[in-house]
Amino acid sequence: MNIILVFLFIAPLALSAGAEKDSSSFDPALSPETRSRFAMLDDVRILANGLLELGHGLKDFVHKTKGQMNDISEKLYIFDRSFYELSLQTSEIKEEEEQLRQTTARLQINNEEIKNLSREMNLKIEDLIQNKIQLQEKVWGLEDKVTKLAITQPSMEETKEISSLKAFVEQQDNDIKQLLKVVEDQHTELNRQHNQILELENKLNHIELQEHAENSFICDCLLFAFLGTASDCTALYNSGTRSSGVHTIKPNGSEAFDVYCEMKFGSSWTVIQKRVDGSLDFNRTWDAYTNGFGDLNEEFWLGLNKIYSITKQGDYILRIELQDWKDNKRYIEYAFSLGGPETDYTLQLSRMFGSIPNALPEETELRFSTADHEANITNDFNCPENYLGGWWHSECEETNLNGKYVTPRSRVRPERKKGLYWKPKKGRYYLLKSTKIMIHPTDLKSFDFTQPNVI
Repeated sequence: MNIILVFLFIAPLALSAGAEKDSSSFDPALSPETRSRFAMLDDVRILANGLLELGHGLKDFVHKTKGQMNDISEKLYIFDRSFYELSLQTSEIKEEEEQLRQTTARLQINNEEIKNLSREMNLKIEDLIQNKIQLQEKVWGLEDKVTKLAITQPSMEETKEISSLKAFVEQQDNDIKQLLKVVEDQHTELNRQHNQILELENKLNHIELQEHAENSFICDCLLFAFLGTASDCTALYNSGTRSSGVHTIKPNGSEAFDVYCEMKFGSSWTVIQKRVDGSLDFNRTWDAYTNGFGDLNEEFWLGLNKIYSITKQGDYILRIELQDWKDNKRYIEYAFSLGGPETDYTLQLSRMFGSIPNALPEETELRFSTADHEANITNDFNCPENYLGGWWHSECEETNLNGKYVTPRSRVRPERKKGLYWKPKKGRYYLLKSTKIMIHPTDLKSFDFTQPNVI
């Protein structure tokens, strides 16, 4: 609008100046009235051309604005549809949670009733055992009498008494056996009820984690719809990406970088470490472990800085997958937190699931260290220097998934102890052929917990 006003103000001045200049070139024989008419026609032509060009510019601007508004409308439609679907899923989850809580309450009441019944049965059993002891004493007395009767012929009355006592003892034995069977059935039922309660508690925990993840899912959809970026592999999966491979992500407050996303269990995991054949040397410096190294399609370490930029966005699960030299597979999952560079990327773990005994300290702050950047370990033994490779060492514990890649042909124990293995506190070494460490937000809704076969 301002451009049009300026143009209308300047145009008459320019036209008048041009008219004065051109009037001198007109034929002197023409009358003043004729020269004025020609000057006005030239002014109109110039003004019309200017307005025509201005109209074309405005038309292009309107077309561009309409295109941008259409794009925004499409993105808003996608977001509204996703939000509506999430609202429906949240309502279903809340209904299921309420049903589970009611079922848990009923099972707990049944459990208490069964416990009380079990206590009553135990008291009855104790009484029966006392009766059995008394009857046993009577039987011993009868045996003495029978021994004596073997010498002398018993009377009819004594024979009836013996038969009566024998029948009574047999009846008591049968009653005791039946009660023991009832007690055994009750114990079986108690165990079944206890397992049901544990399973329901796990489902409730999963639902709470799931509700927490739903809140962050809306932000992921909005960010991807307007900016075309995702905060991690799970956000990429939620936006429609379904193929494993190298993808670009941009965590909140961080620069964009490439990661390897693995699609499994109905979601996508961000892989932070992978070892398959020993082709990459993991005995690196602190700077290398901070920034990352290797090929994302082969063996690699993503980098502590990048891992931290992802995990500081919310709560995440750490999953470790292991494979031994007989191609047996195991896994373990932890809830975890990771500190920043000022804490030496301190790791704190809490075991959730797994098919292998735990070999990492739980509820303990573990500082990352390398041979050239030693953490505050309580003794004088330099773990990274002796065990090779950076790791979250705790008093130089035996597990190290960034150690030297060692094949089963190595029979020298000190050499094997510097290798790639998993060592619970109690149990044998698991010398490993491959490892994979992945992270995922605590959204358990989409998980299919069909895990690999155990060793």
